Amino acid sequence: MTPPHKITPLEQAHVLSEALPHMQRYDEATIVIKYGGHAMGDEETARNFARDIVLLEQTAINPVVVHGGGPQIQTMLGKLGIKSEFAGGLRITDAATVEIVEMVLAGSINKQIVGYINAAGGKALGLCGKDGNMVLAKKVTRTVADPDSNIEKVIDLGFVGEPDKVDVSLLEQVLGRDMIPVLAPVATSADGGTFNVNADTFAGAIAGALKAKRLLLLTDVPGVLDKSKTLIPDISVADLRKLIANGTITGGMIPKVETCIYALDAGVEGVVIMDGKVPHAVLVELLTDHGAGTLIHR
Repeated sequence: MTPPHKITPLEQAHVLSEALPHMQRYDEATIVIKYGGHAMGDEETARNFARDIVLLEQTAINPVVVHGGGPQIQTMLGKLGIKSEFAGGLRITDAATVEIVEMVLAGSINKQIVGYINAAGGKALGLCGKDGNMVLAKKVTRTVADPDSNIEKVIDLGFVGEPDKVDVSLLEQVLGRDMIPVLAPVATSADGGTFNVNADTFAGAIAGALKAKRLLLLTDVPGVLDKSKTLIPDISVADLRKLIANGTITGGMIPKVETCIYALDAGVEGVVIMDGKVPHAVLVELLTDHGAGTLIHR
């Protein structure tokens, strides 16, 4: 077995030098990173992600982490014997389920990520959409076709919401002060209740309100693929819509790219869909010429 190549001090210096123009491009810029439940992987992967986020903060970039947790929620529901169904790609969330969703997202997962970032030398702050009335959500319903009759019917998703109003004044007090916000996609309702919000949608709303330079969606796919399943490194919104219309983009990728378009319309400069399981994917995207995933722009 060939031993791994040991990087010399000169090679390390060269790498840092090559990264300088990219550091300057994102100097003091806000980058929102959606860290998906599937992209979290094992503990080593999570700790490496945390180190990368701390490195961004140390280079005068303002990272905001929005995390998901679908697999972890499903595991906890299974342990408690609570059945969970999906409609239109969203979890039907009754009163018992939303309590578990909030416990897992705003509790265990959020604080685990905060702990990893802090252990890597950062200063993470765990929050959710309820804090500071950051995200006020409204109820979501979905219309789905019955598989037998093909008749469309409206599905009540329970405590599932979508952002209605976003107030980032709390985040603006934190960013640029050596703090790294870590946000769980749990929002408040008009009456002070709880809504479960899709993490991609939540991240898009936060990025739009912050007018972020980049929104990075870390997923379990390499990016947007063409009909031959080849990665498209760069695409405009107009061309993206064509891929939806001709059936190249289908299924669960449609709401993901719609979130990208929404974020761009709200003022985000660029959105990247990328594979979060690739080591140091965030650094490859932001601090190298190579980039990672698909950059979507206006």
